[in-house]
Amino acid sequence: MMAWTTSPQRFYSRLMSSHALLYTEMLTSDPAEMAEAARIGQDFGFDEININVGCPSDRVQNGRFGACLMAEPRLVAECVARMRRAVQIPVTVKTRIGIDDQDEYSALREFVSIVSGAGCETFIVHARKAWLAGLSPKENREIPPLNYASVYRLKREFSELEVIINGGIEDLDAGLAHLPHTDGVMLGRAAYKNPYLLANVDRVFFNDVREPRSRHDVVEALLPYVERRLQAGDALPTISRHILGLFHGQPGGRRWRQVLSQRAHRPGAGCEVIQDALAQIPQSSLSEVA
Repeated sequence: MMAWTTSPQRFYSRLMSSHALLYTEMLTSDPAEMAEAARIGQDFGFDEININVGCPSDRVQNGRFGACLMAEPRLVAECVARMRRAVQIPVTVKTRIGIDDQDEYSALREFVSIVSGAGCETFIVHARKAWLAGLSPKENREIPPLNYASVYRLKREFSELEVIINGGIEDLDAGLAHLPHTDGVMLGRAAYKNPYLLANVDRVFFNDVREPRSRHDVVEALLPYVERRLQAGDALPTISRHILGLFHGQPGGRRWRQVLSQRAHRPGAGCEVIQDALAQIPQSSLSEVA
């Protein structure tokens, strides 16, 4: 998610889940440069390179990337082929089930058929259409109806492919309900709004029986990283904005957010702001891992 899943946010998320696959924020790239971009990503140690053909924002449409590329499956296939020749790690695609007036399933099926022919073996499907004319990016996340059945059908008809479902999945139980029909589940804004749900991902999805970190322990493990980033010249809000939801729904959670929101922007703000925010949480809640 652009400007959301930044490096600090991913470091913080990794403190809660050892096994979840974390994605960077989307970076725009000219199709002619995508093979080189993939090579750079591989050199940095990333596990895969994903082409996002699901973002409906005006910014990406104007650059001829994002969801508008669903109308150009052969161009996407060419990008996949070039990128696969450049790297050894997987090249995957995230898409919607269609755009504008496309017939949802036939367009999705044609897109996947053409792009998989270029060697893409994994498709992450946001189970909504994207309306490129008439809806804002925010509206595109909420107004087009969810159609999970189309994603399930895609997996049945392309059983050899890995199909991961995305869209409207608010918690881990909802995610589990999709697994009989798909190979995996992607969480986006739900995991950002209520990030501590990641603490149970390893147990629920990966059979990891280790006790997850408590919220308090997540904060304590984060502080040395915050200090390093501050010493490198970063401002506290570049990190603190990502942890506002850590105590979502918990006693003291509102005061936690208030302290961070009101004080992180002050000149010279440092780790003491996070520690003071943590002091707003009742002791009885600090060790909870549910």
